[in-house]
Amino acid sequence: MPKKIVHLIFPQRLIKKPVIYTMALKHKVVPSLRRAKVTETVGEVVLELEGSRENLEKGVAYLVRQGVKVEPVVGDVIE
Repeated sequence: MPKKIVHLIFPQRLIKKPVIYTMALKHKVVPSLRRAKVTETVGEVVLELEGSRENLEKGVAYLVRQGVKVEPVVGDVIE
């Protein structure tokens, strides 16, 4: 299955919400935490996502719709 590595930036209002968990369940994507830094005002997470290409795209689109800033990590798709 393809993998994609993304850098996520969460605004303060989303820090305590289960956004990654919900995305994973809704879009059948397996997240693997690579790095995280959470403060009272912002959350930053680097995730490796695994799933079909279609589900990866849908999962990332879901995060963006929720208000998460999603940035690709160089060399982000691993076959």
